[in-house]
This record gives sequence, C-alpha cells and structure tokens, in this order.
Amino acid sequence: MPLKYALVHEWLTPKATGGSELVVREILNHIDADLYALIDFESTNPESYLYKRRIGTTFVQRFPFARNGVQNYLPFLPLAIEQLDLRDYDIILSSSHAVAKGILTTPDQLHICYCHSPMRYAWDLTFDYLKASKLGNGLPGWATRYLLHRLRFWDVLTANRVDYFIANSQHTARRIWRCYRREAKVIYPPVNIEGLPFFPQKEDFYLIVSRLVSYKQVSLIVKAFNQLQRPLVVIGTGPEMKKIQEIADSHIQILGWQPNDVVKRYMASAKAFVYAACEDFGIALVEAQACGTPVIAYGAGGALETVRDIRTCEVGTGTGIFFQNQTQTDLVEAVESFEAYEGKFNPEYARSHAAQFDVQTFAKRYLDFINTCNEKRPFLE
Repeated sequence: MPLKYALVHEWLTPKATGGSELVVREILNHIDADLYALIDFESTNPESYLYKRRIGTTFVQRFPFARNGVQNYLPFLPLAIEQLDLRDYDIILSSSHAVAKGILTTPDQLHICYCHSPMRYAWDLTFDYLKASKLGNGLPGWATRYLLHRLRFWDVLTANRVDYFIANSQHTARRIWRCYRREAKVIYPPVNIEGLPFFPQKEDFYLIVSRLVSYKQVSLIVKAFNQLQRPLVVIGTGPEMKKIQEIADSHIQILGWQPNDVVKRYMASAKAFVYAACEDFGIALVEAQACGTPVIAYGAGGALETVRDIRTCEVGTGTGIFFQNQTQTDLVEAVESFEAYEGKFNPEYARSHAAQFDVQTFAKRYLDFINTCNEKRPFLE
C-alpha cells in the first residue's frame, strides 16, 4: 500500500509569500500530501497555486480578522494546532516557524519537521515583540511576558513530538540545538534560479526588498543611505512603511509592494542588494546573487553560508561584502568598501555560486532524507 502523507504549515494567506511558503510549494511538487494549516485563505485565491485545493484548517479560521493578523491570536495557536486529527496518515511532514511542529501524532507515525526557525516570538525576538506590542507595558505587559514564558515551555515540550528535524541553515540548526537540544539535518531551502533574470550590466542604484518590520532593519538602511546620498530603491510593505517614508530623503524611492516581475527586474539591475537583518537563511540574498547582483549584508545568520565576502575569499569568487554590526556607521563603511571593490565582482560567478541552492538540489536532498528516515522505522523491519 502507498504511504499516506500529511503536510502541516502555520498559515496560508496571500500575504504569506516568504521562504517557508516556497518550501511548502516545492514539497507539494514532489510529494502527494494532504495539506493542513491553522488558517487557509489561499484555496479561495484565484491567483494562488493552491486555488480550489482542499486544505484542512482549525477553529482559528473562523476568528475575525484572522486573514490579516493570525499572530494576534498567539495564545490560541498551540491549542489550535493540536486539534488537527492526522491519525490516518503514515508520515507527517511539518513546515514550522511557530507551532506547526506541535501536532499530535501516534507511535506508529513518522514526523519529520522542516524547521525554518524556532518560534521567534518566544525566543530571539521576545523583547522586540514586547517593545512593538501595545500589550508590552504595565499590567498587560506582565500578562504578555507570562504568556511567552508558558509558550516557551510548550515549544520545548513539542520538540519531543518530532522524530527528525531538518534545518534551513547551519545557523538555524544551532538555534534548534540551543532551544530544544535536538540535532537537525541541514537542507537549504529551494531557490528558483532558472526563473531569475541575469543582467551583467548594472544601473546606478542600490536595492532592498523586504517586509517593512522592525527586525528587518530597513530604517537603518534608509538612514545610512540618507548619509551616503546614494540612490536607493525600497520594495516591500509592512507596519514600518509610514516611518520609512517619513525619514527617507528625496534620492530614496519607496515603491511599496510590487509584483514578482518588477521585483526581479530591479534585483537584476541593481548595483548591489543591501540587507541588514539577521536571517535564518535569507532567500533574497541568494536570488540577488543569481541575478549577478552583489550583496552588502549584515555578517550574521544564514548570510554567512550564502555570501562570499570579496575581501576574504579567492580572487574572482567574491559575491558581496559583510558589515559586522547593525549600525549606521558600519553599513556606511561597508557601502564605501563595496564601491572600492565594485569593478572586481564577477556576475557570472555569483550566478554559478547561487546555483547550489536551486530547487533540484533541494528536492533530491529532501526526498532522500525522508526515504532514509522511513527506512529506519523499527516497525518496518
């Protein structure tokens, strides 16, 4: 009998189009799995590849405003994910950056979790979350702190429900060990290299493509380019849009959300792609290199695994420049260093370097790992 697969993700909405959603899409391209999520607003979206697909959801689906702000229901999400009844499946695949790994399984089922990140609300971004939240101060603040405290307990407990972890980078694997004391197999997420344009000739502007939220540090980039007086294009939308528009000088263009074709054109044409966040992997950094565009990035997290600093690598193999601290001074110095090396970057090498993260490589490594884990199941011996 063929094995029955279930794939569980956190939420599926038109606004959720990041790296974790690309992983879900690629898994479904190779595995015939039933799909589940806390909420689903993609199966009714005619522009989505999930249009008219049957997707299992939880009671959060019926909550008001869940489509645009399911994170506001954070206290209910652990309970909600545990209500998914997946007893009819042989193998459970979870794609988790919050609560998806917390699904309940039986002893006879195999659960493999592709972890994009341990829950950031409860761990790395706890204080950012409290600072940005209206419930972060006073008596409500203490209630929120207690909620996050209890959430960390649940998050660690549910790590024991996973048989095997996959991490999207060495950086994430280290965080999984720190939070859960579990080892993880590193399989980099898929990047559609072939679908990205390659322009060896660049135009005179820098680019950032990002959600406009605090931890992405887009305001830091804008301030640095105010000081540098260099042309910068900002693509993306989010809660910090108004703030960024207010601080940006006239030589900085804030384009907001743009369709993929427009984003690709800008990414392939830019002098350099600038990124100041600490990402678990950072698909946008790889996409920029695939377009032949060098990267100026904060030297932490997944960037250290995908970008080669031209100042420390072999001649002709540099794909970008790192800055060490998330400060305006460090970023300004990095841009100035980039301009000193500008003619020494090889766009063709950047493209070939990015190719190691393509969709074919992901599919082979992911499927091979699932098969290996399945062969180890003791009740199949």
